[in-house]
Amino acid sequence: MDITARASSIGTLSDDTRRALYEHVSAQPEPVSREAAASAVGVSPNMARFHLDKLVDAGLLQTEFRRLTGRTGPGAGRPSKLYRRSDGTISVSLPERRYDLVGHLLAGAIERAAEGADLNASVAEVAHDEGLRIAASGPEPDDPADDLERVSAVLAAQGFEPREQDGALTLANCPFDSLAREHTELVCSANLALIGGVLEGMHCPHLRAHGEPHVGQCCVAIRRAQ
Repeated sequence: MDITARASSIGTLSDDTRRALYEHVSAQPEPVSREAAASAVGVSPNMARFHLDKLVDAGLLQTEFRRLTGRTGPGAGRPSKLYRRSDGTISVSLPERRYDLVGHLLAGAIERAAEGADLNASVAEVAHDEGLRIAASGPEPDDPADDLERVSAVLAAQGFEPREQDGALTLANCPFDSLAREHTELVCSANLALIGGVLEGMHCPHLRAHGEPHVGQCCVAIRRAQ
């Protein structure tokens, strides 16, 4: 889900009735019928259905169908449409941050280190493997001259804000900003390995990821091999 879709989903909650329904459904331990939700916030069932379905369309709620009586077979009645909070997470940050990604990398490295591997080596290996996985989501190679454009598209989707300058890519945004400032060596080395994995996975042997720290932007730049 891109940032426009995520912002739109959160913007769905700007309506007072919709927000009240979302908060009520989210607070319940079990899925909620439209009638129960309507009664809880003081609106008609038809109005509740309209707003609940808008929340489903926005990805904030999910539905399931179940007979509330617990009965089955002929005469048990039709299953009720029930609403519950979505399993997914929707967040918006500007500029974009990916603390979920760096958390995933560090957790994987810690698991490997717990089995006896060197922690720094584990961070690099896990980050490189994640870069390969990210690369698999990108466009297939067509023309070697297009490599920077392909890599740029993949890194943009991860929040790096790549910019092409003089045949190289600089990354205007660090998705791991606050962690990189507090734990620079650890996070930046993981980032370098991650982007190296992306380049390898996208079959760009003539491109190299270099550590080039700059205040206010990512510590990695991508340049053509000399």
